[in-house]
Amino acid sequence: MVDTAPFDVISAGLAEVHGQFLPVTDGEVASYIPKLALADPNDFGLALVSMDGHRYQAGRSQVPFSIQSVAKPFVYALALAELGLDEIHRWVGNEPSGDAFNAISLERGTGRPANPMINAGAIATTDLVPADSPEERFARVLEGLSAFAGHRLEVDEEVYRSESATGDRNRALAYLMHAAGSLRTEPRAAVETYFRQCAVRVNTVDLAVMAATLATGGVNPVTGRTVVPERVAVQVLAVMATCGMYDAAGDWLVRVGLPAKSGVSGGLAAASPGRFGLACYSPPLDPTGSPVRAVAALREVSRRLGLHLMQPPAPGPATVTACTTAEHWPPAADRPPQERELLARGARRIALVAARGELDFTAVERVLYALASVAPDRPGWLVLDLAEVMWVRPTARTMLTAALARVTAAGHRVCVVTGAEPYGHGELTTGAEVRGSRADAVAWAEDGLVGESAGLRKSTD
Repeated sequence: MVDTAPFDVISAGLAEVHGQFLPVTDGEVASYIPKLALADPNDFGLALVSMDGHRYQAGRSQVPFSIQSVAKPFVYALALAELGLDEIHRWVGNEPSGDAFNAISLERGTGRPANPMINAGAIATTDLVPADSPEERFARVLEGLSAFAGHRLEVDEEVYRSESATGDRNRALAYLMHAAGSLRTEPRAAVETYFRQCAVRVNTVDLAVMAATLATGGVNPVTGRTVVPERVAVQVLAVMATCGMYDAAGDWLVRVGLPAKSGVSGGLAAASPGRFGLACYSPPLDPTGSPVRAVAALREVSRRLGLHLMQPPAPGPATVTACTTAEHWPPAADRPPQERELLARGARRIALVAARGELDFTAVERVLYALASVAPDRPGWLVLDLAEVMWVRPTARTMLTAALARVTAAGHRVCVVTGAEPYGHGELTTGAEVRGSRADAVAWAEDGLVGESAGLRKSTD
């Protein structure tokens, strides 16, 4: 068996960060829920899960704890997937509150909670998960959280009883919302469902898998299961970025720059969209209710890996690999002299642009600019070689499709080279010729030019 340890620089890096912040003793373990007060303040675990479901960890990453408020974005995702953003927004806002997690933060006039990441908003969000009874609602919540984690989760019944026995402030929030018309069902049942949700047992790796599921657009990278649609994952990450760290959300976004959610048991989950999920567990909390070591550790990971959302991506290889006309390549040697003469005379009317990699907005803008720079002044032949393009994102596909339609309407003839495996760009061939290689596409364009030129010559003889 090959020893993979020398290659695992990710776990080694997590171990370095773990060792760097393990000596930190700031913060206090939450005590307002008696069961949480029993947590070991020395527990400290880190985990990272990649887009391929590879798991990396350091420290006490397998220690179980109750999920608490880290459940909020995932339950919000479940409700969004069922009801859509507009319906959810009738009951819960999307604005940062600037208040503590358990603050009475209801909008004047509507009674809506400010956002789904504070307790009031989370109680309302949980209550929005469609069900015919509180028992069915919690069963659906637990099933959804388990799908995010990639395995069946369970409730820590002792934590649940401890939450329920000391949860009068949350009950008060529920009654206020019910009186204001922003809670649909009976307040006591709604809060008990929320308490059970908070008491679901996870470990640090579970949270990293859950965060990675949001980071990869709603697909669990370990199980391959689509848990929520991509649009839902994007909406949830946006709310996490602005509201997930309560009244410290602004400072977190400036310093760390990742969508994240913390919980009073010591859990913290963060997502680096399109890269991986991160999680940390450390029970001692700062005054805002976030784990001290976890905040410091994830700030360091973000700094080391350059994860800040506002940081521009590193430059990659050039998108456009060819941008030319037939003036710059000789006609095929097997063509008769007369055809070669016609091609030489009209070479400016055949243009070729080739691209590679993934096409997003930035990349497709480069491709379209390249096409415009070599397009003939009068109707001619355009070859768009996408054989080395691995993926075309929906926005890029829409832009390219619209551009090719406009080009065709202007009288140009277009040929798209898709190669053997077209990944997401088959729709671009609508109204265009399709060839499997650049050579075939160029031959198609040259044949067109020869045919047209020969016909014009005959008509003038």
